[in-house]
Amino acid sequence: MTNKKPANGGGGGKIVHYYRKTEPVHSLLPSIQEELKALGHEAESAKIEMIETESCFNVKLTESLTEEQSKVLTWLLAETFEPDALALESSFLQSRDDVKKPFYMMELGPRMTFTSAFSSNAVSICHACNLTNVQRLELSRRYKFHLTSVLSDEAAAVIKGMLHDRMTEEEYKEPLQTFDSGAVPKPVQTIPILEEGRPALEKINQEMGLGFDDFDLDYYTKLFKEKLGRNPTDVECFDMGQSNSEHSRHWFFGGKMVIDGKEKPLTLFQMVKATLSEEVKGNSIIAFHDNSSAIRGYDNVKNLRPTSLDQAGPVKVG
Repeated sequence: MTNKKPANGGGGGKIVHYYRKTEPVHSLLPSIQEELKALGHEAESAKIEMIETESCFNVKLTESLTEEQSKVLTWLLAETFEPDALALESSFLQSRDDVKKPFYMMELGPRMTFTSAFSSNAVSICHACNLTNVQRLELSRRYKFHLTSVLSDEAAAVIKGMLHDRMTEEEYKEPLQTFDSGAVPKPVQTIPILEEGRPALEKINQEMGLGFDDFDLDYYTKLFKEKLGRNPTDVECFDMGQSNSEHSRHWFFGGKMVIDGKEKPLTLFQMVKATLSEEVKGNSIIAFHDNSSAIRGYDNVKNLRPTSLDQAGPVKVG
């Protein structure tokens, strides 16, 4: 398939699609088959003969590209050593044989409700190349499963769960025509603490699940009513709920423990950290530092290599 480079790269405000052929990772098919078998779908696993993949650059333009701009964008999106593996509005996964044998198509990409970091960087690069009419550029992944017979809905759901992060990604049932998700932002509301006092804060606490305890409710009521002299918004209340949560402040894990009237010598955090022996501390560089850790390397080890490339296993030195 040859690369198509029309002078008009797409209409104003519309999304155009640049497809780039990719090679599936060698472990993709065996990993999916193994997961299906583990979940009791062995028959479904045997249906998958092969997987093809491609990427899709979903480009939103504010106005049509000039011929020169189209060439620049094609150059940016194409693989350096395989320029012909890029096509405009023509998928590499389409085939005349599709009417003869069953297959299953799946496209996964970023949620449309927010612009991804990839898009922000890509748009910045495009603007630096004088492609200022590129407004958003999202990358999605497309999969084509060649089958011996139709895949069940249960098996398809398992595969989707393996191939994308539901928190940040979603499935595109068809090629994107708009980034508008249809979601309408909820208007900001003011919490009437000045007029109603603590009950107003208790209400929003219950509705939004902010996790304020009695101390928090009294503290924030006094803060806004007596010191700031204004009503907070629900956005501010949500921010306070996150900032002063156990996850952020560790009130419970870092606080003193008093059991049956007797204060314990160690906090929960101190008890957890005590498991790190003095001997190990010399090799642990940043243990218990904000969800991260690291150990010292060995001076006589240059690198570690896997012993097998097709499955998990031990590593070897050298």
